[in-house]
Amino acid sequence: MTDYSEHELYLRKVLSNSIGSLNPSEDAKKEARKYSSSYFNDYKQRLLNEYEGKRLMDIDNSEVISTSFGDTLRITQKEEIDFDIYDNDFKSQMNSNLKLLPKIGIRTEQNLKDKGYTTIESLKNHDRYCDAASKFMENIDDLSFCEIIEILDNNKYSKKCRDNVLKSISLTDRENFKFMDIETLGLSNVPIILIGIAEIKKNKIISSQYFLRDIYEEGAIIEAYLSHLDEDSVHVTFNGKSFDVPFIKNRCRYNRLDVDLDLPHLDLMYFAKNLWKDDLPNCQLQTIERELFGIEREGDVPGQYIPNYYNTYLSERNIGPIVPIIEHNRQDIVSLASFLEKMYEEVN
Repeated sequence: MTDYSEHELYLRKVLSNSIGSLNPSEDAKKEARKYSSSYFNDYKQRLLNEYEGKRLMDIDNSEVISTSFGDTLRITQKEEIDFDIYDNDFKSQMNSNLKLLPKIGIRTEQNLKDKGYTTIESLKNHDRYCDAASKFMENIDDLSFCEIIEILDNNKYSKKCRDNVLKSISLTDRENFKFMDIETLGLSNVPIILIGIAEIKKNKIISSQYFLRDIYEEGAIIEAYLSHLDEDSVHVTFNGKSFDVPFIKNRCRYNRLDVDLDLPHLDLMYFAKNLWKDDLPNCQLQTIERELFGIEREGDVPGQYIPNYYNTYLSERNIGPIVPIIEHNRQDIVSLASFLEKMYEEVN
């Protein structure tokens, strides 16, 4: 009887932490309120009160810049960062990956290695694979990072060998990584209201954010963002392959911007699921921040409330509701650099 009572008490304690229980605890009620629409309506009103009379230029490190589409607002932040992608001699590792040649799969690779063909170089002496191996080895030293990413991405075994894409980043300069995230007024066919891009310069990570002061400025914030990109750039995002980059492409067409955004792209969401899905409650960006880096965000606004906050900024001409959106975006892009470095360390 005693054991049953202890067990029952334990269950009641656990269930009380759920808002769906008959008698939720005060902590459960507080947590539920924290994510309710009424909470974020109250939070928005507090921001309106706090920033009444403030202007966009009162935001630290903000300035108006000019583009061919007109002026827009840029907010720049610099932070020190210890970002080290050490040389892992990846092209030599490619030489050991026989699956990079046509018609060699996992089983065939193992059979070849059992017979002593441990590298693509050694397959130059193989009756069947000699031509493909010779061609591959002849070109390997001249392959650009973009070409190597394309080879790895297009290989039918890339999902099983996804770590190779992460390992390959040693082949490009860290200044080429463009950590990027956007905030929008919805999921499709609506304006981008904020584009953030972070870059590493020496021992600092520099975030540049371009904010849509009014709807007609969208072309200007996109063009300002594009000024950071060149042929060596590498997009680094979290779910950016499915959302951010296609969204920007669509808005480029809408604003009649002719630009090629088909750059090498490291979407860290996929790598996160591959590396950490068994160790974390989920692989959302803020879960990774909290569980692996000890980052707890304060005053953050979830994505579903961002359009309402932005529209309130427009109607009230009060910057309060967009201040946490700007901080949310900045934290997202800066976190991506930490994610990428940690992922690289783990796969190596």
